[in-house]
Amino acid sequence: MRKSHPIRRVVLATAATVSGVVLLLSLKPASDPAAASAAGAAPQQPVAGQQSPQGGQQGGAQAPAGSGTVTGDATQTQYGTVQVRLTVASGKITKAEAVQAPKGGLSDQKTAMAVPKLNQEAVAAQSAQIDAVSGATYTSDGYKKSLQSALDRMKTSAGSSTGASAGSAPSGAAQARTVTGKVAQTQYGPVQVRITVSGGKITKAEAVQAPKGGLSDQKTAMAVPRLNQEAVTAGTAHIDAVSGATYTSTGYQQSLQSALDQAGG
Repeated sequence: MRKSHPIRRVVLATAATVSGVVLLLSLKPASDPAAASAAGAAPQQPVAGQQSPQGGQQGGAQAPAGSGTVTGDATQTQYGTVQVRLTVASGKITKAEAVQAPKGGLSDQKTAMAVPKLNQEAVAAQSAQIDAVSGATYTSDGYKKSLQSALDRMKTSAGSSTGASAGSAPSGAAQARTVTGKVAQTQYGPVQVRITVSGGKITKAEAVQAPKGGLSDQKTAMAVPRLNQEAVTAGTAHIDAVSGATYTSTGYQQSLQSALDQAGG
């Protein structure tokens, strides 16, 4: 039997090696990004709310500002007092309610009929330009006036917040603001106090409601100016009652204390 020639064996071995290398190269996966894209592999997109490589968060939203409650002035009508409180969120009225309204006798029926409609209209209109309820003209007028004063306070408050966020330099003392205390019922009529506060001190005090009619007019005219002065001087509700007007003085002190509580001091 003839033996293979050595040179022939070398040639065959080399050919087999070259074929194997070519086969391996043809099976190697593409690592080039362009090749991967061409092969149909889409780049991964960030999910909403997920942090980006720079650390920022996509899709995040800040909580809305300008929320809270605002109470309008107590408005005197022929049949009683009307006072409106608004609930505000993001600068819009979300709720309106009458914290005071005429009551007693026929007024109870008219209030029950008119106030829900007025509350609904205030939210819908977002202003005091609302229609009076037929049969409750005085209540409607008082409601609109108190509503307007609440809206004015809401705008003032929003303007102050905008100025602060815009980088205005704060002053050493707090800006002056007005706070109205709760109505204190007395034997001779309601008493309600409004104070102006600046720098944590009372700069002005006034009674927006006080007993009236007959002898009450004289007592109110005598007592209220003194009580207003004492409130500013003392800076607290610990003031002396005016002789001869004990009930008015007590109601004044109670309403003043509630105003101070709202003012934070």
